[in-house]
Amino acid sequence: MIIEYRGVKEINGSLIAIDGVKNASFEETVTIQLDNGTSRDGRIVQLQGDRAVIQVFEGTNGISLANTRTRLQGRPVEMPLSPELLGRIFDGAGRPADGLGELFPETRRDINGFPINPVSRVYPRNFIETGISSIDCLMTLIRGQKLPIFSGSGMKHNELAAQIVRQAKISDENGGDFAIVFAAMGVTNDVADYFRRSFEESGVLSRVAMFLNLSNDPIIERILTPRCALTAAEYLAFDRGMHILVIMTDMTSYAEALREFSSSKGEIPGRKGYPGYLYSDLASLYERAGMIKSSKGSVTQIPILTMPNDDITHPVPDLTGYITEGQIVLDRSLDASGIYPPVSALPSLSRLMKDGIGEGFTRADHAAVSNQLFACYARVQDARSLASVIGEEELSPNDKKLLQFGQMFDQQYINQGFHENRSIEQTLDLGWKLLSTLPREELDRVDDKMLAEHYHPEDAALPVVSAGL
Repeated sequence: MIIEYRGVKEINGSLIAIDGVKNASFEETVTIQLDNGTSRDGRIVQLQGDRAVIQVFEGTNGISLANTRTRLQGRPVEMPLSPELLGRIFDGAGRPADGLGELFPETRRDINGFPINPVSRVYPRNFIETGISSIDCLMTLIRGQKLPIFSGSGMKHNELAAQIVRQAKISDENGGDFAIVFAAMGVTNDVADYFRRSFEESGVLSRVAMFLNLSNDPIIERILTPRCALTAAEYLAFDRGMHILVIMTDMTSYAEALREFSSSKGEIPGRKGYPGYLYSDLASLYERAGMIKSSKGSVTQIPILTMPNDDITHPVPDLTGYITEGQIVLDRSLDASGIYPPVSALPSLSRLMKDGIGEGFTRADHAAVSNQLFACYARVQDARSLASVIGEEELSPNDKKLLQFGQMFDQQYINQGFHENRSIEQTLDLGWKLLSTLPREELDRVDDKMLAEHYHPEDAALPVVSAGL
Protein backbone atom coordinates (compact mmCIF):
# COMPACT_ATOMS: atom_id res chain seq x y z
CA MET A 1 0.00 0.00 0.00
CA ILE A 2 1.38 3.41 -1.01
CA ILE A 3 0.87 6.11 1.64
CA GLU A 4 1.10 9.81 0.90
CA TYR A 5 2.19 12.29 3.58
CA ARG A 6 1.12 15.94 3.44
CA GLY A 7 3.32 18.71 4.78
CA VAL A 8 6.94 18.98 5.80
CA LYS A 9 8.14 19.46 9.38
CA GLU A 10 11.55 20.96 8.63
CA ILE A 11 13.74 22.04 5.70
CA ASN A 12 17.54 22.17 6.05
CA GLY A 13 19.61 22.66 2.92
CA SER A 14 18.88 19.72 0.61
CA LEU A 15 17.12 17.80 3.40
CA ILE A 16 13.49 17.76 4.49
CA ALA A 17 12.07 16.06 7.59
CA ILE A 18 8.63 14.45 7.86
CA ASP A 19 7.01 13.24 11.09
CA GLY A 20 4.59 10.36 11.60
CA VAL A 21 6.13 8.12 8.96
CA LYS A 22 5.33 4.41 9.30
CA ASN A 23 7.06 1.35 7.79
CA ALA A 24 9.72 3.38 5.99
CA SER A 25 13.10 1.93 5.03
CA PHE A 26 16.58 3.43 4.89
CA GLU A 27 17.56 4.35 1.28
CA GLU A 28 13.91 4.11 0.17
CA THR A 29 13.01 6.42 -2.73
CA VAL A 30 10.27 9.03 -2.43
CA THR A 31 8.39 11.28 -4.86
CA ILE A 32 7.69 14.83 -3.71
CA GLN A 33 4.76 16.73 -5.26
CA LEU A 34 5.04 20.55 -5.04
CA ASP A 35 2.28 23.17 -5.02
CA ASN A 36 2.88 24.04 -8.68
CA GLY A 37 2.31 20.46 -9.82
CA THR A 38 5.96 19.58 -10.44
CA SER A 39 7.58 16.59 -8.76
CA ARG A 40 11.04 15.85 -7.40
CA ASP A 41 12.81 12.70 -6.39
CA GLY A 42 14.51 11.93 -3.11
CA ARG A 43 15.61 9.15 -0.81
CA ILE A 44 15.40 8.51 2.93
CA VAL A 45 18.83 9.03 4.49
CA GLN A 46 17.93 8.98 8.19
CA LEU A 47 15.23 7.44 10.37
CA GLN A 48 14.66 8.65 13.93
CA GLY A 49 11.62 6.98 15.43
CA ASP A 50 8.68 8.07 13.25
CA ARG A 51 10.69 10.94 11.70
CA ALA A 52 12.17 10.42 8.23
CA VAL A 53 14.90 12.70 6.88
CA ILE A 54 14.77 12.84 3.08
CA GLN A 55 17.50 13.95 0.70
CA VAL A 56 15.97 15.85 -2.25
CA PHE A 57 18.03 15.33 -5.39
CA GLU A 58 16.94 18.51 -7.18
CA GLY A 59 17.20 20.73 -4.08
CA THR A 60 14.55 22.17 -1.76
CA ASN A 61 13.89 25.56 -3.42
CA GLY A 62 10.15 26.16 -3.70
CA ILE A 63 9.12 23.37 -1.32
CA SER A 64 6.23 24.40 0.95
CA LEU A 65 6.02 23.34 4.60
CA ALA A 66 2.23 23.03 4.41
CA ASN A 67 1.11 21.69 1.03
CA THR A 68 3.97 19.46 -0.12
CA ARG A 69 2.91 15.82 -0.64
CA THR A 70 5.45 13.04 -0.17
CA ARG A 71 4.90 9.51 -1.43
CA LEU A 72 7.11 6.58 -0.40
CA GLN A 73 7.90 4.24 -3.31
CA GLY A 74 8.78 1.12 -1.31
CA ARG A 75 12.06 0.51 -3.18
CA PRO A 76 15.64 1.84 -3.15
CA VAL A 77 17.14 4.07 -5.84
CA GLU A 78 17.35 1.88 -8.94
CA MET A 79 19.11 2.17 -12.28
CA PRO A 80 17.40 0.93 -15.47
CA LEU A 81 19.77 -1.39 -17.32
CA SER A 82 20.01 -2.79 -20.83
CA PRO A 83 22.73 -3.44 -23.44
CA GLU A 84 21.75 -0.06 -24.94
CA LEU A 85 23.71 1.67 -22.15
CA LEU A 86 26.76 1.76 -24.41
CA GLY A 87 26.92 4.80 -26.65
CA ARG A 88 24.63 6.79 -24.37
CA ILE A 89 25.23 9.83 -22.16
CA PHE A 90 23.48 10.12 -18.77
CA ASP A 91 23.33 12.76 -16.07
CA GLY A 92 24.65 12.13 -12.57
CA ALA A 93 21.47 10.38 -11.45
CA GLY A 94 21.43 7.96 -14.39
CA ARG A 95 18.82 9.79 -16.50
CA PRO A 96 19.43 10.06 -20.27
CA ALA A 97 21.05 13.41 -21.14
CA ASP A 98 21.75 12.97 -24.85
CA GLY A 99 18.24 13.60 -26.21
CA LEU A 100 17.89 10.04 -27.50
CA GLY A 101 14.99 9.13 -25.21
CA GLU A 102 14.60 6.70 -22.36
CA LEU A 103 16.18 3.27 -22.16
CA PHE A 104 14.03 0.17 -22.56
CA PRO A 105 15.28 -1.60 -19.43
CA GLU A 106 15.99 -5.30 -19.36
CA THR A 107 16.17 -5.07 -15.57
CA ARG A 108 16.53 -2.56 -12.73
CA ARG A 109 19.13 -2.74 -9.98
CA ASP A 110 19.74 -1.04 -6.64
CA ILE A 111 22.54 1.48 -7.28
CA ASN A 112 24.19 0.57 -3.96
CA GLY A 113 25.06 -2.82 -5.42
CA PHE A 114 25.21 -6.16 -3.69
CA PRO A 115 28.13 -7.53 -1.69
CA ILE A 116 30.29 -10.03 -3.57
CA ASN A 117 31.03 -13.18 -1.62
CA PRO A 118 34.85 -13.18 -1.18
CA VAL A 119 34.89 -16.94 -1.86
CA SER A 120 33.39 -16.35 -5.31
CA ARG A 121 36.01 -13.76 -6.32
CA VAL A 122 38.62 -14.69 -8.92
CA TYR A 123 42.18 -13.41 -8.51
CA PRO A 124 42.82 -10.68 -11.14
CA ARG A 125 45.09 -11.75 -14.00
CA ASN A 126 45.89 -10.56 -17.52
CA PHE A 127 46.36 -6.93 -18.35
CA ILE A 128 44.57 -4.05 -20.00
CA GLU A 129 46.76 -2.28 -22.54
CA THR A 130 46.47 1.51 -22.39
CA GLY A 131 49.06 2.35 -25.07
CA ILE A 132 50.92 4.53 -22.52
CA SER A 133 54.46 3.26 -21.87
CA SER A 134 54.80 4.44 -18.29
CA ILE A 135 51.60 2.66 -17.26
CA ASP A 136 51.86 -0.49 -19.40
CA CYS A 137 55.46 -1.29 -18.40
CA LEU A 138 55.99 0.13 -14.92
CA MET A 139 52.55 0.02 -13.25
CA THR A 140 50.57 -2.37 -15.41
CA LEU A 141 46.79 -2.25 -15.15
CA ILE A 142 45.41 -5.75 -14.45
CA ARG A 143 41.86 -6.81 -15.24
CA GLY A 144 39.75 -6.67 -12.09
CA GLN A 145 42.14 -4.25 -10.36
CA LYS A 146 41.46 -0.84 -8.86
CA LEU A 147 44.36 1.48 -9.73
CA PRO A 148 43.84 5.19 -8.88
CA ILE A 149 45.55 8.19 -10.46
CA PHE A 150 46.72 10.82 -7.95
CA SER A 151 46.85 14.19 -9.67
CA GLY A 152 46.74 17.86 -8.73
CA SER A 153 44.64 20.85 -9.67
CA GLY A 154 45.39 22.10 -13.17
CA MET A 155 47.40 19.05 -14.24
CA LYS A 156 46.63 16.95 -17.33
CA HIS A 157 44.59 14.18 -15.70
CA ASN A 158 41.59 14.92 -17.91
CA GLU A 159 43.71 14.48 -21.04
CA LEU A 160 45.17 11.27 -19.60
CA ALA A 161 41.68 9.95 -18.84
CA ALA A 162 40.52 10.72 -22.39
CA GLN A 163 43.60 9.03 -23.86
CA ILE A 164 43.06 5.88 -21.77
CA VAL A 165 39.41 5.73 -22.87
CA ARG A 166 40.45 6.11 -26.50
CA GLN A 167 43.33 3.60 -26.48
CA ALA A 168 42.52 0.98 -23.84
CA LYS A 169 42.04 -2.58 -25.09
CA ILE A 170 42.44 -6.18 -24.00
CA SER A 171 44.63 -8.73 -25.73
CA ASP A 172 42.11 -11.59 -25.90
CA GLU A 173 40.64 -12.73 -29.17
CA ASN A 174 37.23 -11.66 -27.88
CA GLY A 175 38.39 -8.05 -27.58
CA GLY A 176 34.97 -6.93 -28.80
CA ASP A 177 33.66 -7.69 -25.32
CA PHE A 178 35.60 -4.72 -23.90
CA ALA A 179 33.81 -1.46 -23.03
CA ILE A 180 34.25 1.58 -20.80
CA VAL A 181 32.01 3.26 -18.25
CA PHE A 182 33.07 6.86 -17.69
CA ALA A 183 31.82 8.91 -14.73
CA ALA A 184 32.66 12.61 -14.26
CA MET A 185 31.70 14.34 -11.01
CA GLY A 186 31.58 18.08 -10.44
CA VAL A 187 33.17 18.97 -13.79
CA THR A 188 32.62 22.28 -15.55
CA ASN A 189 30.67 22.50 -18.81
CA ASP A 190 33.80 22.94 -20.92
CA VAL A 191 35.44 19.84 -19.39
CA ALA A 192 32.25 17.82 -19.98
CA ASP A 193 32.16 19.06 -23.60
CA TYR A 194 35.85 18.15 -23.96
CA PHE A 195 35.20 14.54 -22.91
CA ARG A 196 32.10 14.24 -25.08
CA ARG A 197 33.80 15.74 -28.13
CA SER A 198 36.97 13.70 -27.62
CA PHE A 199 35.06 10.41 -27.51
CA GLU A 200 32.89 11.31 -30.49
CA GLU A 201 35.78 12.45 -32.70
CA SER A 202 37.87 9.36 -31.93
CA GLY A 203 34.93 7.05 -32.65
CA VAL A 204 34.96 5.27 -29.28
CA LEU A 205 31.66 6.66 -27.96
CA SER A 206 29.83 3.56 -29.22
CA ARG A 207 31.62 1.47 -26.58
CA VAL A 208 31.40 4.06 -23.79
CA ALA A 209 28.62 4.77 -21.30
CA MET A 210 29.07 8.31 -19.94
CA PHE A 211 27.71 9.66 -16.65
CA LEU A 212 28.20 13.43 -16.34
CA ASN A 213 27.54 15.38 -13.14
CA LEU A 214 28.24 19.06 -13.82
CA SER A 215 29.50 21.56 -11.28
CA ASN A 216 26.20 23.47 -11.42
CA ASP A 217 24.12 20.31 -10.89
CA PRO A 218 22.75 19.61 -7.41
CA ILE A 219 25.64 18.55 -5.21
CA ILE A 220 23.57 15.68 -3.78
CA GLU A 221 23.34 14.15 -7.25
CA ARG A 222 27.13 13.84 -7.16
CA ILE A 223 26.85 11.15 -4.49
CA LEU A 224 24.74 9.03 -6.84
CA THR A 225 26.98 9.36 -9.92
CA PRO A 226 29.67 6.75 -9.14
CA ARG A 227 27.03 4.34 -7.83
CA CYS A 228 24.98 4.59 -11.04
CA ALA A 229 28.12 4.11 -13.14
CA LEU A 230 29.26 1.08 -11.15
CA THR A 231 25.78 -0.46 -11.30
CA ALA A 232 25.90 -0.16 -15.11
CA ALA A 233 29.42 -1.65 -15.11
CA GLU A 234 28.38 -4.61 -12.95
CA TYR A 235 25.42 -5.34 -15.21
CA LEU A 236 27.55 -5.26 -18.38
CA ALA A 237 30.31 -7.34 -16.76
CA PHE A 238 28.48 -9.97 -14.75
CA ASP A 239 25.21 -10.22 -16.71
CA ARG A 240 26.53 -9.64 -20.24
CA GLY A 241 30.01 -11.15 -19.77
CA MET A 242 31.96 -8.05 -20.85
CA HIS A 243 35.27 -6.68 -19.60
CA ILE A 244 34.48 -3.19 -18.27
CA LEU A 245 36.95 -0.43 -17.41
CA VAL A 246 35.42 2.19 -15.10
CA ILE A 247 37.08 5.62 -15.03
CA MET A 248 35.81 7.98 -12.32
CA THR A 249 36.94 11.59 -12.10
CA ASP A 250 37.15 13.43 -9.76
CA MET A 251 36.80 11.45 -6.51
CA THR A 252 37.83 14.53 -4.51
CA SER A 253 34.67 16.29 -5.77
CA TYR A 254 32.67 13.27 -4.63
CA ALA A 255 34.28 13.36 -1.17
CA GLU A 256 33.57 17.08 -0.83
CA ALA A 257 29.92 16.49 -1.72
CA LEU A 258 29.82 13.76 0.92
CA ARG A 259 31.34 16.17 3.45
CA GLU A 260 28.69 18.81 2.70
CA PHE A 261 25.92 16.23 2.92
CA SER A 262 27.25 14.91 6.25
CA SER A 263 27.45 18.43 7.64
CA SER A 264 23.83 19.17 6.67
CA LYS A 265 22.75 16.06 8.61
CA GLY A 266 24.54 17.39 11.70
CA GLU A 267 27.03 14.52 11.91
CA ILE A 268 30.22 14.90 13.92
CA PRO A 269 33.03 15.73 11.48
CA GLY A 270 36.29 13.82 11.33
CA ARG A 271 39.65 14.72 9.83
CA LYS A 272 39.52 17.97 7.80
CA GLY A 273 35.74 18.02 8.19
CA TYR A 274 35.12 14.79 6.29
CA PRO A 275 32.70 12.32 7.88
CA GLY A 276 34.15 9.56 10.04
CA TYR A 277 32.77 6.96 7.64
CA LEU A 278 34.68 8.30 4.60
CA TYR A 279 36.88 5.17 4.53
CA SER A 280 33.95 2.75 4.48
CA ASP A 281 32.07 4.92 1.97
CA LEU A 282 35.00 4.95 -0.46
CA ALA A 283 35.48 1.21 0.10
CA SER A 284 31.83 0.62 -0.84
CA LEU A 285 32.72 2.05 -4.28
CA TYR A 286 36.23 0.71 -4.85
CA GLU A 287 35.43 -2.82 -3.72
CA ARG A 288 32.87 -3.18 -6.50
CA ALA A 289 35.79 -3.91 -8.84
CA GLY A 290 36.81 -7.47 -9.49
CA MET A 291 36.00 -10.78 -11.16
CA ILE A 292 33.65 -13.53 -9.99
CA LYS A 293 33.48 -17.23 -10.78
CA SER A 294 29.97 -17.17 -12.22
CA SER A 295 30.87 -14.71 -15.03
CA LYS A 296 33.64 -14.37 -17.59
CA GLY A 297 33.41 -10.57 -17.33
CA SER A 298 35.37 -8.19 -15.10
CA VAL A 299 35.13 -4.71 -13.60
CA THR A 300 38.37 -2.72 -13.48
CA GLN A 301 38.53 0.74 -11.89
CA ILE A 302 40.70 3.81 -12.48
CA PRO A 303 39.52 6.44 -9.97
CA ILE A 304 41.13 9.85 -10.59
CA LEU A 305 41.46 12.28 -7.71
CA THR A 306 43.08 15.69 -7.36
CA MET A 307 45.15 16.08 -4.21
CA PRO A 308 44.46 19.45 -2.51
CA ASN A 309 47.76 21.38 -2.43
CA ASP A 310 49.39 18.26 -3.98
CA ASP A 311 49.27 16.69 -0.50
CA ILE A 312 49.33 12.91 -0.80
CA THR A 313 48.59 12.64 2.95
CA HIS A 314 45.22 14.39 2.49
CA PRO A 315 42.36 12.13 3.71
CA VAL A 316 41.01 11.33 0.23
CA PRO A 317 44.25 10.07 -1.41
CA ASP A 318 45.41 8.64 1.92
CA LEU A 319 42.33 6.46 2.39
CA THR A 320 42.18 5.63 -1.31
CA GLY A 321 45.72 4.28 -1.10
CA TYR A 322 44.71 1.93 1.73
CA ILE A 323 41.79 0.47 -0.23
CA THR A 324 43.20 0.19 -3.75
CA GLU A 325 46.00 -1.92 -5.21
CA GLY A 326 48.60 0.71 -6.03
CA GLN A 327 48.57 4.21 -7.49
CA ILE A 328 49.74 6.26 -10.48
CA VAL A 329 51.14 9.56 -9.21
CA LEU A 330 51.39 12.61 -11.48
CA ASP A 331 54.25 15.02 -10.79
CA ARG A 332 53.85 18.78 -11.06
CA SER A 333 57.52 19.43 -11.89
CA LEU A 334 57.33 17.02 -14.85
CA ASP A 335 54.10 18.70 -15.94
CA ALA A 336 55.74 22.13 -15.72
CA SER A 337 58.62 20.93 -17.91
CA GLY A 338 56.18 19.94 -20.67
CA ILE A 339 56.31 16.17 -20.19
CA TYR A 340 53.05 14.36 -20.91
CA PRO A 341 51.80 12.29 -19.21
CA PRO A 342 53.68 13.61 -16.15
CA VAL A 343 53.83 10.21 -14.41
CA SER A 344 56.25 10.07 -11.50
CA ALA A 345 57.70 6.56 -11.68
CA LEU A 346 59.18 6.06 -8.21
CA PRO A 347 56.10 6.70 -5.99
CA SER A 348 53.84 4.85 -8.46
CA LEU A 349 53.20 1.12 -8.36
CA SER A 350 50.75 -1.61 -9.27
CA ARG A 351 50.59 -4.31 -6.60
CA LEU A 352 48.93 -6.86 -8.88
CA MET A 353 51.09 -6.48 -11.99
CA LYS A 354 53.43 -9.36 -11.04
CA ASP A 355 50.62 -11.88 -11.64
CA GLY A 356 49.35 -10.40 -14.91
CA ILE A 357 52.54 -9.87 -16.91
CA GLY A 358 55.24 -12.08 -18.36
CA GLU A 359 55.04 -15.01 -20.74
CA GLY A 360 51.48 -15.79 -21.75
CA PHE A 361 50.26 -12.31 -20.81
CA THR A 362 52.61 -9.60 -22.13
CA ARG A 363 56.19 -10.76 -22.85
CA ALA A 364 58.68 -12.91 -20.96
CA ASP A 365 61.07 -9.99 -20.31
CA HIS A 366 58.42 -7.58 -18.98
CA ALA A 367 59.14 -8.04 -15.26
CA ALA A 368 62.91 -7.78 -15.79
CA VAL A 369 62.63 -4.56 -17.84
CA SER A 370 60.28 -3.00 -15.29
CA ASN A 371 62.46 -3.89 -12.29
CA GLN A 372 65.64 -2.69 -13.99
CA LEU A 373 64.11 0.62 -15.12
CA PHE A 374 62.89 1.28 -11.57
CA ALA A 375 66.31 0.42 -10.10
CA CYS A 376 68.24 2.57 -12.57
CA TYR A 377 65.88 5.54 -12.21
CA ALA A 378 66.24 5.35 -8.42
CA ARG A 379 70.03 5.61 -8.87
CA VAL A 380 69.44 8.59 -11.18
CA GLN A 381 67.92 10.48 -8.26
CA ASP A 382 71.02 9.78 -6.17
CA ALA A 383 73.27 10.99 -8.99
CA ARG A 384 71.20 14.16 -9.38
CA SER A 385 71.45 14.85 -5.65
CA LEU A 386 75.22 14.34 -5.75
CA ALA A 387 75.57 16.58 -8.82
CA SER A 388 73.71 19.37 -7.02
CA VAL A 389 76.39 19.27 -4.29
CA ILE A 390 79.69 18.69 -6.11
CA GLY A 391 78.74 19.68 -9.66
CA GLU A 392 78.15 17.50 -12.68
CA GLU A 393 81.76 17.78 -13.87
CA GLU A 394 83.04 15.99 -10.76
CA LEU A 395 80.81 12.95 -11.17
CA SER A 396 82.19 9.53 -12.10
CA PRO A 397 81.67 8.32 -15.71
CA ASN A 398 78.95 5.90 -14.56
CA ASP A 399 77.10 8.67 -12.69
CA LYS A 400 77.25 10.87 -15.79
CA LYS A 401 75.74 8.05 -17.83
CA LEU A 402 73.03 7.70 -15.19
CA LEU A 403 72.19 11.41 -15.55
CA GLN A 404 71.98 10.97 -19.32
CA PHE A 405 69.78 7.90 -18.83
CA GLY A 406 67.49 9.87 -16.49
CA GLN A 407 67.06 12.67 -19.01
CA MET A 408 66.25 10.19 -21.81
CA PHE A 409 63.89 8.28 -19.52
CA ASP A 410 61.87 11.46 -18.83
CA GLN A 411 61.96 12.85 -22.37
CA GLN A 412 61.59 9.69 -24.46
CA TYR A 413 59.97 7.03 -22.29
CA ILE A 414 57.62 8.85 -19.89
CA ASN A 415 56.92 11.57 -22.44
CA GLN A 416 54.73 10.55 -25.37
CA GLY A 417 52.16 12.19 -27.58
CA PHE A 418 48.51 12.60 -26.67
CA HIS A 419 47.62 10.65 -29.83
CA GLU A 420 50.57 8.24 -29.63
CA ASN A 421 49.50 4.67 -28.98
CA ARG A 422 52.47 2.40 -28.19
CA SER A 423 52.00 -1.36 -28.19
CA ILE A 424 53.43 -3.37 -25.30
CA GLU A 425 56.18 -4.67 -27.65
CA GLN A 426 57.18 -1.11 -28.61
CA THR A 427 57.18 -0.11 -24.94
CA LEU A 428 59.44 -2.99 -23.87
CA ASP A 429 61.79 -2.54 -26.84
CA LEU A 430 62.11 1.15 -26.01
CA GLY A 431 62.93 0.20 -22.42
CA TRP A 432 65.74 -2.08 -23.61
CA LYS A 433 67.15 0.69 -25.83
CA LEU A 434 67.26 2.96 -22.81
CA LEU A 435 68.93 0.32 -20.65
CA SER A 436 71.48 -0.34 -23.39
CA THR A 437 72.86 3.19 -22.88
CA LEU A 438 74.16 2.09 -19.47
CA PRO A 439 77.21 -0.09 -18.75
CA ARG A 440 76.36 -3.77 -18.49
CA GLU A 441 77.51 -3.96 -14.85
CA GLU A 442 74.81 -1.43 -13.90
CA LEU A 443 72.07 -3.86 -15.00
CA ASP A 444 71.93 -6.07 -11.91
CA ARG A 445 68.21 -6.95 -12.04
CA VAL A 446 68.39 -8.94 -15.29
CA ASP A 447 69.88 -12.41 -15.77
CA ASP A 448 72.71 -13.05 -18.25
CA LYS A 449 70.55 -14.99 -20.70
CA MET A 450 68.09 -12.11 -21.05
CA LEU A 451 70.91 -9.59 -21.33
CA ALA A 452 72.52 -11.59 -24.12
CA GLU A 453 69.24 -11.49 -26.02
CA HIS A 454 68.20 -7.87 -25.51
CA TYR A 455 71.24 -5.78 -24.41
CA HIS A 456 72.62 -4.07 -27.53
CA PRO A 457 74.73 -0.97 -26.76
CA GLU A 458 75.35 -0.40 -30.47
CA ASP A 459 71.60 0.29 -30.93
CA ALA A 460 71.29 2.59 -27.93
CA ALA A 461 71.06 5.86 -29.87
CA LEU A 462 67.44 6.85 -29.49
CA PRO A 463 65.35 9.08 -31.74
CA VAL A 464 63.67 12.02 -30.10
CA VAL A 465 60.01 11.24 -29.42
CA SER A 466 57.71 14.18 -30.14
CA ALA A 467 55.24 15.20 -27.44
CA GLY A 468 52.61 15.58 -30.14
CA LEU A 469 50.28 17.64 -27.97
